[in-house]
Amino acid sequence: SMGYAKGEKILRCKLASVFRLMDLYGWTHGINNNITARLNQEEEHFLINPYGMMFHEVTASSLVKVDMQGNIVESGTTNFGVNTAGFQLHAAVHSARPDIKCIIHIHTPSVLAVSSLKCGLLPVCQETAVIGEISQHPYLGPISEPEEKDKIARNLGPINKVMFLTNYGAVCCGETVEEAFFNVYNTVLACETQVKLMPLGVDNLLLLSEESRKQMYDAARKA
Repeated sequence: SMGYAKGEKILRCKLASVFRLMDLYGWTHGINNNITARLNQEEEHFLINPYGMMFHEVTASSLVKVDMQGNIVESGTTNFGVNTAGFQLHAAVHSARPDIKCIIHIHTPSVLAVSSLKCGLLPVCQETAVIGEISQHPYLGPISEPEEKDKIARNLGPINKVMFLTNYGAVCCGETVEEAFFNVYNTVLACETQVKLMPLGVDNLLLLSEESRKQMYDAARKA
């Protein structure tokens, strides 16, 4: 095996596990989706899936190490490159928020549907509450302009962990790999619930009060 430091080895194993979980839940998108993890707060190095592997094929040692610009620092066990256009979105979030360790971009049909709604994600269930306050960003395609990166930083803000991208799904983040997966799991469930309810008309939906949302959020954090 490659001589990874203990922290990196554990992170690689955890991140590879998330790819397997996403595959088990059926939340994958061929090879066109990315999950990234930051190695540590001091260094701007990230692990990302190689561009050309299905999620069920990703292993701890095949993950690619890149810098903030998407340049390969260490290529892992494959000859694949990385999806640099896809990584730009992750880089924008990572550079704005050093507290965030892991980012999962999700665009399953239900999450895409909610990201395309004017009303956005509505507080119709507990799953909406436990992911906390939600950000919105009008996504315009691959991020090349510095202004676009600044907009992402502004829209995400200093605290939120979930940001919907208009017509493009959502990014679910976490200070740990586990938190990022918790957020993606609950985002998908919340969106699926809302999509089932939408045909009944938004006016007929009972929404959770801000108070009960806060209680649910706090309870989930204590668990």
